[in-house]
Amino acid sequence: MSKFSKGYFTMKEADVLEYAKDVLNCFDFDAVLSCKEIGDGNLNYVFRIADEKSGKSIILKQAGPCARISEEFKVSPDRNRIESEILQLQYQLAEEFVPKVFKYDPIMNCCIMEDLSDHVIMRKALMEYKKFPLFADHITTFMARTLLLTSDVVMDHKAKKALVKNFINPELCEITEDLVYTEPFFDCSRNDVFSATREYAERELWADETLLLETAKLKFEFMTNAQSLLHGDLHTGSIFIKEDSTKVIDPEFAFYGPAGYDVGNVIANLIFAYEHAEAALEDQQQKMDYKGWLEETIIQVMDLFVQKFMALWKEHATERTSKYKGFDNYYLDNILRDTAAVAGCELCRRILGIAHVKDITSIENLEKRARAEKICLSIGKTFILQRGTLKSGRDFMDIVKNWEEKIK
Repeated sequence: MSKFSKGYFTMKEADVLEYAKDVLNCFDFDAVLSCKEIGDGNLNYVFRIADEKSGKSIILKQAGPCARISEEFKVSPDRNRIESEILQLQYQLAEEFVPKVFKYDPIMNCCIMEDLSDHVIMRKALMEYKKFPLFADHITTFMARTLLLTSDVVMDHKAKKALVKNFINPELCEITEDLVYTEPFFDCSRNDVFSATREYAERELWADETLLLETAKLKFEFMTNAQSLLHGDLHTGSIFIKEDSTKVIDPEFAFYGPAGYDVGNVIANLIFAYEHAEAALEDQQQKMDYKGWLEETIIQVMDLFVQKFMALWKEHATERTSKYKGFDNYYLDNILRDTAAVAGCELCRRILGIAHVKDITSIENLEKRARAEKICLSIGKTFILQRGTLKSGRDFMDIVKNWEEKIK
């Protein structure tokens, strides 16, 4: 009996090589296999297995019993089952933007999928000031399809409720509830706050009772609004990209929640790239050019999402009451409100919480880093407080540029 059928254990590179030979049927019998652990995320172990003779390669992703970022976070390995199933579902809805899954192993809690080594992680590429003219079109098609087509607007309600049940994800939802909606808004012992930013955070966020009330409302909306099947962690570190291709990965936080959560995460992380360019680029022409592209991308992401969502609504809506005049605009307005709120929370939590982003932490000039952090916090707070007024990409960018002018 294979050791891989006896029970779960966390694999090392040598184990993965043995697993590929004994369990997987992905390579020729005479393949010369190599394996390398390539994961740098907060949760899982990711291995690339390659045949040196044929050049064929695959990715094996295994879920451990706790998060890599901290052993405090005990998380069910069932998240790998959730990730495997949502990738397959998203592949049906938006095939060109999702890696193909070949196998899920419930004993070893691992998923075997398409290797995207010809792509790069988008966050890294943006920090190298690369441009991707097709990204806004790609990501908005992905979000419009996956968010609307998994909702009650389109799905049979019993089938949708079955999906809600299947994608209950309590451990990872708890991480989001704590790290996104709770801990950034008080002086939590787990927070990792840059010393030059602490006083600003204390005064502008932690002491603002109006803001705190709004974050409480948002937390409870997140916990109770089973609107769409979310990716749940859709930031630039969860996107593989190249000039003509965009692939969304790592949906282990998937569950049924407010649709604006995914859209807001994309917007916030593009703003991190925007503020990184503002702080790190010395050449003024290059800075103006790159920030101009990012600004246009942020505007396009918002505006194209709206256009595509409404077009899909007209084509696919099946629920009778969803066709009443004006309901589509009401529904979309709520998504836009949640988009602004989530973008605001993400901008705050990545500055004040336990999980930072390299866009900001890599800024070497400490004064410029402090300015970038204060700008992000101020934008985030404004998004949360004014979330009902932001309807277009230009509305979002006006707030971003306004805070850049105010904070010198």
